Parts: sequence; structure tokens; C-alpha cells
Amino acid sequence: MNKHSKHHATPNTIGKDPDIAWDTISFVPADAQRQRGFSKWITERQGYLFFPLLSLEGLNLHYQSLKYLIVGNKVKQRRRELMSVLIRIILYVAAIFVFLPLGMAFAFLGVQLIVFGVYMGASFAPNHKGMPMVPKDAKIDFFSRQVLTSRNIMGKSNFSNGLLTCFYGGLNYQVEHHLFPSMPRANLAAVSKIVREYCNEHQIPYTVASVRGSYGQVIRYLNKVGLSARDPFDCPMVSGFRVL
Repeated sequence: MNKHSKHHATPNTIGKDPDIAWDTISFVPADAQRQRGFSKWITERQGYLFFPLLSLEGLNLHYQSLKYLIVGNKVKQRRRELMSVLIRIILYVAAIFVFLPLGMAFAFLGVQLIVFGVYMGASFAPNHKGMPMVPKDAKIDFFSRQVLTSRNIMGKSNFSNGLLTCFYGGLNYQVEHHLFPSMPRANLAAVSKIVREYCNEHQIPYTVASVRGSYGQVIRYLNKVGLSARDPFDCPMVSGFRVL
């Protein structure tokens, strides 16, 4: 089972969902409390640093993919996959430096990686971050697990929802995407009305937020988790002025 399949099977489940495992940012207090040094400094401010850190996510995604292909277990056609990825990277970077002046080539590559990282992170983060965390051994039925841990991003009109679907690639209907992962995104909007009615009938919370509201919830949650990394016995005067 690959990383994304594990996430779909156990969203926001502590110890099982790889998307909430520690990787610079802590999503659960236990991970935040383990941080030391510079990692602790980042964790204490991780909500405010979230979008700046996403500017490095493009590099991180490339690194993680290569790492998985090199040291991952049970990688099908490892050599073919690794060669395909390396050839793509080499040809892409070579084309940039062949057709652009040196300074412009570095600038183009840097901007492209930053935009890629921010766009990918901003597309995926609002879907589950800040939603309820599920204990590792909790027994929850499939429907409730998927709905309670997911958040839909909605606008005020069908037109705005259509734009959001284009921007998020259909992931703005995250509840329905998790319930029906193989469903074409063109059908998710219609299905969301049925799912919402079902949730209302059975009194299951169905979370909807605006774009701004969803990112606000994510940042507040990350800051709340980050506070758990701080020593509760730190004196503000000692921390700020080193006065004993």
C-alpha cells in the first residue's frame, strides 16, 4: 500500500496516516514536544511559518520521491522508475540553462520550485489539517471516519465553486473525494448535495469552509500544536531579557 492509499484508508489517524507524520511541521503535540534546537524554534512558530515553509516543499517533494525510489521497500520496477525521474529532471534543468542566460535560468528554476511547492501545499493542506485527530486504535466506521476528518472548500455561488474545482483539481470536495476516491471530479459537486443531506439526516458533522476560513483554521491549529513544544515553566522575562 503506497503513501496516498494509507492516507485514504486512515485519514488523520495518529500513527497510521503518513500525511500527519512529522516532517519539519508537527501535526500532533507528541511530535512537537520532541523537537529540540532549531526544529523546536520552527515548531513554536509553525503556523505563521507555514506558507514560507511551503516555498521549500517543491524541493522536498523531489527529494522524497528520489529517496523512496532508492531506499524504499518493494518498489516495482525500481530501476525504470528511477531512470525515468532522473532523465526528466536532467532534461528539464538542461533545457533551462541552455535556452536562458545563467542568472535568469537560476531565477526561473527558483521561482518555479517555489510556486510549485506553495501551490501543492496550499491545495492539500486545507483538506484535513485542523480537523479531528483519530486515536490509533479507535474503532470508527468508514463513512464517519472519512467525513469527520475532511473539510470541503466552498464558495458562495456555483460559479465560484467551479473556479475552486479548477484551482484545487476537485479536492475542494474532499469529503466526497474520500468517500468515492475513484469518482471523476466532474461528479463530485452533484454527489456532495446527496452526502450533505445524508449527514444532516443522521446528524454527522459535515464541515464546509471558505478558502480564507480554511487556511485560518489550519494556521490556528498548527500554532496551537506548536505551543506544546514550549516549556510551560519558561518565564517570559527570562526568555526575553535573560534576567535571573
